[in-house]
Amino acid sequence: MFLSVFELFKIGIGPSSSHTVGPMIAAGYFLEEIKELKDIARITVSLHGSLAFTGKGHATDRAIILGLAGEHPAKIDPDQIAEMVSRIRQEKKVSPQGHRIYEFDPDRDLIFDYRTLLRTHSNGMTFCAWSEDNRKIHMQVYFSIGGGFVVDNERLKALEHKKMTRAERVPYPFDNAAQMLEMAKESGLTIAGMKRANETQSMTAEALSKGLAEVWETMDECIDRGLRESGELPGGLHVKRRSAAIFQQLKEEWRNNRPNPLIANDWLQVFAMAVNEENAAGSKVVTAPTNGAAGVIPAVLKYYLKFFPETDAVAIENYLLTAAAFGGIIKHNASISGAEVGCQGEVGSASAMAAGGLAALMGGTPEQIENAAEIALEHHLGMTCDPIGGLVQIPCIERNGLGAIKAVSAASLAMRGDGTHFVSLDACIKTMFDTGRDMNARYKETSQGGLAVNVVEC
Repeated sequence: MFLSVFELFKIGIGPSSSHTVGPMIAAGYFLEEIKELKDIARITVSLHGSLAFTGKGHATDRAIILGLAGEHPAKIDPDQIAEMVSRIRQEKKVSPQGHRIYEFDPDRDLIFDYRTLLRTHSNGMTFCAWSEDNRKIHMQVYFSIGGGFVVDNERLKALEHKKMTRAERVPYPFDNAAQMLEMAKESGLTIAGMKRANETQSMTAEALSKGLAEVWETMDECIDRGLRESGELPGGLHVKRRSAAIFQQLKEEWRNNRPNPLIANDWLQVFAMAVNEENAAGSKVVTAPTNGAAGVIPAVLKYYLKFFPETDAVAIENYLLTAAAFGGIIKHNASISGAEVGCQGEVGSASAMAAGGLAALMGGTPEQIENAAEIALEHHLGMTCDPIGGLVQIPCIERNGLGAIKAVSAASLAMRGDGTHFVSLDACIKTMFDTGRDMNARYKETSQGGLAVNVVEC
């Protein structure tokens, strides 16, 4: 199994990798499918399952509109989004580059289907292309399976039966943590070293370093924006940004050398919350491994760099590569989608990835690093995804802060041992997946249970 670091860390826009980034990418896929077809006059889209129930709060409608206009989440200018969406809603048509103009009235042609659940996955989308005389010319069903990954029916079935193959031939094709540890032992390489060797089978070392630098730069800029911005987040819950105010308090304490026994937790939380406030505002973020959990991995690295500023670029690359190795294992053997397994698959996975990356920065052995990831994931097991109002705000923003704290605690605890531990990461991942399958759909990003129904919206 090989999943590239750049498939896990995608640059895009908020507020959701599965509900915003994925649908925008799916719309682009559909445009490619119909590009050479004749007589297409109109496009319709229906959203099913979690995409229907929480799509409006996650800006899925906006993502579909932008995707059908030919925009891509990694390239779009967030400052231009509102104007583009408004224009399309008024003109009731889209004109993607290289295509004819298609009729598309979001009020009529974008349907939130609350009744039809596509059995293969909760995040289903049906795209249809129609002729002038209302003949269906082409139809395709896509599934947004978390982290911005999009598949059709055939590819999803292959994933479910573990028949996915990759064209790349990599030297360390570990499918699980046990194989990864065995390969590390045999090769004498670190986890990051094996991941680097795998990546450079399909790109140069220079391209890898450049790409990782861009990922971290985008993460870091997102933190900095979040620490500057104030005001109310969109969506109707009237949630106010808090990161900027907390950051000013922490800076004042830092300048005055004021002792604070909670200082580590406070810095971790403010960095993570800054990212997820930006995500909730629809700004540019990096899926890590999802948008809903985008704050954990950058927060832990930013925290480490604050207290160890001499850290070099290679160490930062190793952190991201190690984190991606664990993210790939989790995605291959379970899920990173809140709509499939709850928030244990989002913030839990991010915390495990960050814990492994931090243990690597701290000089841990492969066994200690795997132990760190296991501890972090184990203590997110059973966590539901129940966003109030279908918005990635409550409890998502604070939850990233706590996920970052757990990651640091897990890495610290693992580094106090020799890497031997009772529960393996593979067993923990299987438990997470089994728990997610047993979890009631109300607690899997549908906003039909938990906090979403027990807290009155103001």
